[in-house]
Amino acid sequence: MGPSWRVRSRPGGGSTSPPPAEAAPPLAVVAKIRNAQRIICLTASARALGLRSGEALADARARVPSLLAEEATPREDALLLGFVADWCDRYTPLVAIDGDDGLFLDITGCAHLFGGEEALLADALDRLERQGFAVRGAIADTPGAAWAVARYGDGGSIAPGQQEEALASLPLAALRLDREAVEGLERVGLSRIGDIATRPRAPLANRFGPDPVRRLDQAFGREGEPISPRFAAPLIMAERRFFEPIGRMEDVSAVVLSLAGQLSDALERRVQGGRAFELALFRVDGAVQKLAVGTSRPLRVPKRILALFAEKLKADESVLDAGYGYDLVRLAVLEAQDEDPAQLDLGGQGVAEAEADLAGLIDRLGARLGLDRVTRLLPVDRHLPESQTALVPAAVVREDALAWTGFSSVVLGCDDLGLGASGEAGLLQTRQSSEVPLERPLRLLNPAEPVEAVAMVPEGPPLRFRWRRTLYRVVRSEGPERIAPPWWVGAPDAPPSTREGVTRDYFRIEDDAGRRFWLYREGLYARETATPRWYLHGVFA
Repeated sequence: MGPSWRVRSRPGGGSTSPPPAEAAPPLAVVAKIRNAQRIICLTASARALGLRSGEALADARARVPSLLAEEATPREDALLLGFVADWCDRYTPLVAIDGDDGLFLDITGCAHLFGGEEALLADALDRLERQGFAVRGAIADTPGAAWAVARYGDGGSIAPGQQEEALASLPLAALRLDREAVEGLERVGLSRIGDIATRPRAPLANRFGPDPVRRLDQAFGREGEPISPRFAAPLIMAERRFFEPIGRMEDVSAVVLSLAGQLSDALERRVQGGRAFELALFRVDGAVQKLAVGTSRPLRVPKRILALFAEKLKADESVLDAGYGYDLVRLAVLEAQDEDPAQLDLGGQGVAEAEADLAGLIDRLGARLGLDRVTRLLPVDRHLPESQTALVPAAVVREDALAWTGFSSVVLGCDDLGLGASGEAGLLQTRQSSEVPLERPLRLLNPAEPVEAVAMVPEGPPLRFRWRRTLYRVVRSEGPERIAPPWWVGAPDAPPSTREGVTRDYFRIEDDAGRRFWLYREGLYARETATPRWYLHGVFA
């Protein structure tokens, strides 16, 4: 198990050495607890005057009139703790939030990279203190023991198997018991962990509940206690640390290319390709900057991985700010997928590398705009013309799923480029083969717009119609093309739908000026409706 520590920002700035007592007025952070303003945090100068956490602000000011008070800001504190947790990723990817001011780190298998557990803890505490935090940490075999020593002890590293000796003198609150359980145990003279460690377990559990026994077993390692990291550990990870920080983008790119080569070798051994990559840049001042990119197909070519991050930076160059430089660069594979080894051509070059295919275009657009904004059109099993295609993320669609009868091309839709599915212009769908007569317009009005039409007979083509306050006279018409709903639409047990259970008769219309329209009449006369309605669904180019 790894360390646990309590992290608190220093009131009054980021100085690592406390100022003289006369220059540091007593300061407290207060919050509303049990309908009263109570102190939740104090500076050292305030504690020296006898103030304690938990007492009412009015009582504290009655004793110390010069006490300064600041309202607690839980949301900002949570954001700050999240930033500190991101920074702790430099030690292990398994970092968990512990309450409002603590972190759990699982450093199993990581300590040797920093010279041992004591060296890792000393490095972390020193760096955090130089950033302006008041922090205390501990390393132990169990989360419970590390938590207890970090918050109620002097911190440091507990030798394996020495949890009982290290915790014996600590108060019962160090076992993470609630206030009622602690007060009940103290009333019978049990105030230290050592007081209950050797007591018979059955009477203790019968009188005070199972929590004291369970927490005791967790702290001593008799019962397992998993932690819940904020993020899952990456599948594959490569990183590089620098004695002297780097800040130029050329240097960062060179490092990313080198790390991508390491990931490529690891992915090749697993016969996989990466589908999601994350680049984490750790600045010397504690800030962590992360970039994530995804791919439409498994990828393990180092140059293409670097190109995706370059496209990401082209979209927003302000994402990265080197500040005083980066002392750690990490590249990780967040998601991978099986990929067969690439076939080589006669020149020894991979066929996939030599061809600029559609997947490369999707990856570049996705790096700039986001993969969820790069979409493809796929057919949908619906009878209504406006619902027969749907935009789906291009990165999750197989190549062979895009071909269907009657269509000869694939259209990419990018929301930021104006190819949305709604609006007057409608959706640019597909183009049919030039050898087949165009029976439907390329652009549909979505939704179809109502028109006023006059027909010779109720089920015949229109003679004239009015659309957007303009009257059009029909000189030629073709149709009808009847589109009827499936038998289950409109059945008594079918879910209600909007105008899906009504038959449509479509007509191709040409007016006296040579303009061509696609109109339909909704509802069969005298069977589905007494007054059929007309709609304009598309305009031929």
